Amino acid sequence: MAYPYQPQPSASAPMPPLPAAIFGPQYCAPYPLDLAVVKKVMTISDGNFAVTDVNGNIVFKVKGSLLTLRDRRVLLDAAGNPITTLRRKIVTMHDRWEAYRGESTDAKDLIFTLKRSSLIQLKTKLDVFLAGNTKENVCDFKVKGSWLERSCIVYAGESNNIVAQMHKKHTVQSVLIGKDQFMVTVYPNVDYAFIVALIVILDEINDDEKEE
Repeated sequence: MAYPYQPQPSASAPMPPLPAAIFGPQYCAPYPLDLAVVKKVMTISDGNFAVTDVNGNIVFKVKGSLLTLRDRRVLLDAAGNPITTLRRKIVTMHDRWEAYRGESTDAKDLIFTLKRSSLIQLKTKLDVFLAGNTKENVCDFKVKGSWLERSCIVYAGESNNIVAQMHKKHTVQSVLIGKDQFMVTVYPNVDYAFIVALIVILDEINDDEKEE
């Protein structure tokens, strides 16, 4: 498969070593992986996200909490087992989200933290810090692009090395049935559960901006 964007070496920021698996080696493929993300636009029920492979098989689902509908999401595998709980920090200036293993929200189970790179942004720019990166001086991953156009790219650290990218997929059917569908290409040996978790948080941040 030919990538639309080729990773470019950066003289100022060398490629950091990629963690082989963030949620688990079972979510790392040795080849580029294309996933379809389908968001049901006209729904108030849980499970408004579905992630499928190119054959239409469910890979992940997302559910919300009825008590904290907008501030917590749980990413499930196809069998309904929780992979990660995504929780927004209530008192924060930078739209800070935290991801925990399973359904836990204990500090010992923290996997990564995501926050805006700056308060005022014309385009999406987010920094991701893995749990071991407590100083947060340099991010482990960075998300850039336009979420409204579904054209975001995930980079490794401060480098130009791409680990995943997404693009909009318009179909007549998706418009008629009120679904928002886009594709994400996850590069080889990158944890695709991690990439999907980033997408879920991105969508929540965008929904908040619409309401503001």
